[in-house]
Amino acid sequence: MLKYSRQREAIKTFLAGRYDHPTAETVYLGIKEEFPNISLGTVYRNLSLLSDIGEIQKLSTGIGPDRFDGNPAPHYHFICKHCGSVLDLSVDGLDHINVLANQGFDGEIEGHITYFYGKCADCKKNS
Repeated sequence: MLKYSRQREAIKTFLAGRYDHPTAETVYLGIKEEFPNISLGTVYRNLSLLSDIGEIQKLSTGIGPDRFDGNPAPHYHFICKHCGSVLDLSVDGLDHINVLANQGFDGEIEGHITYFYGKCADCKKNS
């Protein structure tokens, strides 16, 4: 059983109210007012722990620093190659990817992570 932490709960609450998939630094700046003595290292450790136990998602997009998602349920993400924003995608019907990937594979597929890349609506509009 994980010991209760006010700081960890504040991080979860901060993420739960956001859909922009903030970086660890953004989370740190967002809770620093409530916890003025918190360190960036403490935020990183708690984000890593929350990700490891499945309460949040850590997104390693390959563009910029890792991002964090307060929604732990499986879903897809879009990454803008121009501005670096990370957006949730509502995509139905991709569950069969696990079945397809399992064909001809001797192991067992338990899940997948897929990122979609391109230009977000704002970048598309401004180009």
